[in-house]
Amino acid sequence: MIKKILVSQPKPSSEKSPYYDIQNKYGVECVFRPFFKVEGLSSKEFRQQKVSIADYTAVVFTSRHAIDNFFKLTKELRITIPETMKYFCTIETIALYIQKYVQYRKRKVFFGTNGKIDGLLPQMMRHKDERYLVPMSSVHTDEITNLLDSKGLKHKECVMYRTVSNDFTEEEKKDADYDMLLFFSPTGVKALKSNFPDFVQGEKVIGAFGPATAKTVVDLGLRLDFGAPSKECPSMTSALDAYLKEHK
Repeated sequence: MIKKILVSQPKPSSEKSPYYDIQNKYGVECVFRPFFKVEGLSSKEFRQQKVSIADYTAVVFTSRHAIDNFFKLTKELRITIPETMKYFCTIETIALYIQKYVQYRKRKVFFGTNGKIDGLLPQMMRHKDERYLVPMSSVHTDEITNLLDSKGLKHKECVMYRTVSNDFTEEEKKDADYDMLLFFSPTGVKALKSNFPDFVQGEKVIGAFGPATAKTVVDLGLRLDFGAPSKECPSMTSALDAYLKEHK
């Protein structure tokens, strides 16, 4: 019987979240507890990469974390961002988040179609003369570098933030009587193992979002009970709903 579900993400900011609908529908409790947190690099750490932000005319953002840490570092380094700076974001929701720091103007903010760098490329190709700076996490692949190289774009990738394990307190470990665990990244799955080295899955149900997360679950010797996205269940909440409907 599923009663208590650990969702390894921050608590939703809106009361209209589908997770609350699922709680009411199935009589379960969702506990929101991220397994990792994002930490910005210090200005000293960033300087070691010998990247001059002032040399670039456009910035490529792949996440809100990238936006937050870009503007945090420019403030710490006392760099004035010129009005002419252009911002390229992988999806519209990230583009809108820029309003937190600069005035949103369509002629300087551009976004892609699918949340991935390839969906943003057509916009970048229309501005081929720009010098692109790409803030990234300490954990990344060469996909963006290779893709921009293949298009002949002038670009530079730099690390501005890192993901670190959000360790559980002893009190939290005592209360870890969850019937289901939901993961959204490989980092989250690995953090489970570091926080609970003697973890035995048993009857506990594990759900994973994304192929890389699902693979990490299996690679660590755990049983994957359901995953998302799929054609039938494009989100984790729809996959969770379908699982509970079938098993209750």
